[in-house]
Amino acid sequence: MSKDYSIKIEIDERLSAERALKKFKRYCEAFGVIREYRKRQEYKKPSIRNKEKLQAAEKRRKKTQTKYGRGSKI
Repeated sequence: MSKDYSIKIEIDERLSAERALKKFKRYCEAFGVIREYRKRQEYKKPSIRNKEKLQAAEKRRKKTQTKYGRGSKI
């Protein structure tokens, strides 16, 4: 199943072009279009993706530990 990325924005006299563009960008970000584009820019082997995922999780874990003061401060 493929995702349907049809984003439509109605433009009328009350909505300026700049505001419509900002709204379009917000919708693209909310629907995950930009994230999907960046993901498809280059192919990564599954082993590399898993390694990056584990590294990101470890980084988050360390960050929360230091935030709540559970990490040792030696």
